[in-house]
Amino acid sequence: MDELTLDTEEGPVTLRLGAWLNYDPVRIHRMIVREKTIQVDQLEVYNPLMSKLRRADPQYYRQFMGLNVVIDFPGYTSEILAKIPFENDPVTFYKWWRKGKHEDKVYLSKANQFRLFQKVSLMDPKVMLKKDLEFVKSF
Repeated sequence: MDELTLDTEEGPVTLRLGAWLNYDPVRIHRMIVREKTIQVDQLEVYNPLMSKLRRADPQYYRQFMGLNVVIDFPGYTSEILAKIPFENDPVTFYKWWRKGKHEDKVYLSKANQFRLFQKVSLMDPKVMLKKDLEFVKSF
């Protein structure tokens, strides 16, 4: 329930931390995770923040979560973390992610794209798109 004063475009604004979660969840998340200038309670602040973040800025949330996002993946009876099929069945994950047009559901960094493409090119290069094969060969 502490108050926090931050500079905004309108000047300094003082709000309770809970109000900041509604006002600017991305900024508060960056302060907690990246800058580590704020320490918060997991249950009281961080979990509600993640929920608000998902709705307030889906793109930022997706990039932050990366392979830790929960997805509905074929062959599983319930939703699972994206990293499970990414690690255990890269060919099927590739088909689902790239060819199934689910790139908007799971954000893969360039490093993770390279790892995925490299695994798939070793296992079954015929399923890969030409641009992805060229991406792997460029290294």
